[in-house]
Amino acid sequence: MRHLAIILSVLALSTQPLAAKPALRDVKSIDDAVFDVAIANEIRKNCPDISARMFRALKLYSDVKSEARDLGYTKAEIDAYADSDVEKDRLRAKGAAYFKANGVVKDDPQSYCALGRKEIEKSSRIGSLLKVK
Repeated sequence: MRHLAIILSVLALSTQPLAAKPALRDVKSIDDAVFDVAIANEIRKNCPDISARMFRALKLYSDVKSEARDLGYTKAEIDAYADSDVEKDRLRAKGAAYFKANGVVKDDPQSYCALGRKEIEKSSRIGSLLKVK
C-alpha cells in the first residue's frame, strides 16, 4: 500500500503542467545582448569613423542562440523572436531612448561617433563590438 501511495504521488506530480517559458524578451541576458548588438550596429552605420568587429558580433549571436536553446527554446521560437515586428519596434524605441540619454542627435554622425568611442573606452559589450577605423 505504501508503494502504491508513492507511485500515485509521482504520477500526480508528473501530470502537473510544466511552467510556461517566459517570452525571450523577458530573458534579460538574451534581450540585453540583442539590444547591445542593435545599438552597436546603429553606431557603426551612422559613424563614418567606427566599424564593426564582425567576428565578435557573430560569436555573440551564436552564443545567444545557444543560450536560448539551452533554456529550452526551439529554433522556431528563437526565429519568431528575431523576426517579430513587435520586438523590433520595442527595441527601436528602447534604442531611441538610449541614444537620447547619451546625447546622440539623429542627423549628427559625430554624436554617434562620440557615443561609440565612449562605449569602446569603457569596454562595454557595445564597445567590444566596435572599433575605430
